[in-house]
Amino acid sequence: MHTAEFLDIEETSISSVLAGGYNHSLLREWQNERQLTKNMLIFPLFISDDPEECSDVPSLPNIKRFGVNRLCSYLKPLVAKGLRSVILFGVPMRAGCKDPVGTSADDPEGPVIQGIKLLRKNFPELYIICDVCLCEYTSHGHCGVLYDDGSINREASVARISAVAVNYAKAGAHSVAPSDMIDGRIKDIKRGLIKAGLAHKTFVLSYAAKFSGNLYGPFRDAACSSPSHGDRKNYQLPSGGRGLARRALKRDVNEGADGIIVKPSTFYLDIMCDASEICKDLPVCAYHVSGEYAMLHAAAEKGIVDLKTIAFESHQGFLRAGARLIITYLAPEFLEWLNE
Repeated sequence: MHTAEFLDIEETSISSVLAGGYNHSLLREWQNERQLTKNMLIFPLFISDDPEECSDVPSLPNIKRFGVNRLCSYLKPLVAKGLRSVILFGVPMRAGCKDPVGTSADDPEGPVIQGIKLLRKNFPELYIICDVCLCEYTSHGHCGVLYDDGSINREASVARISAVAVNYAKAGAHSVAPSDMIDGRIKDIKRGLIKAGLAHKTFVLSYAAKFSGNLYGPFRDAACSSPSHGDRKNYQLPSGGRGLARRALKRDVNEGADGIIVKPSTFYLDIMCDASEICKDLPVCAYHVSGEYAMLHAAAEKGIVDLKTIAFESHQGFLRAGARLIITYLAPEFLEWLNE
């Protein structure tokens, strides 16, 4: 060995040579603390009150609204590829079906309860989560019952939301996921489930850290849930409110949540990390929301990114921050990609 080569080896710290740990594709996967798997994926479904509907949502590429008569044929190949869980959103579109208290949310003949029964019958192994909110069903488009001045009536709201959650559980939902962010609704839902004898078999997945913001537009197009006046800033978290998010996480855990959701995801990885510490004994779920999904598609269409590569990068970021579950519109693509 030449003297110069010997000196180079001596001067290089052994611990500074890292490339041997990731110079192979399998090694790079081994470096992940958590591997992205199919059983982590939860796919959102929009169910219309028109039984025959099968329509595109222009602002959400590849996503459709389905009526109950069209749902099974769409889901069957996805379940065959390994889809394990869905989250249901009802979309009532008939004239006159919305009112100030969201009566149609738990209509036995409405899209969600009919959807639950259909999926339980046709896909007995599929885990069914129901989003619990009133915004799709209220004439004003807000997530609860309002006072005359347009502000949220907390007591009336949580009573109504709890009743809807219990009725979804009675219809066969495995999990209820309140997304309204109105104070105290987890406690009321849990009490309602206990009273109904359903708490032992219903998972309460709380949107515990849901932020108001500019990333929900495509979802509101799909669910027809835009508020008719004002916004939701008085009952959903401000984007800079990390301390408020931590308090909300602690509150919902103390009120009996079985799992928690951080929404949105990409811009809130610090909150996800906080959640993995504050709620360390509960599953943490990242919600990759409609605006985030649409942005990835827009960037891919312009040739800025490769969709598959950026999808894995974003979703691995959620796992790295502490998520164990992911609600994602990219579930159908991941079912294919994870087989490759």
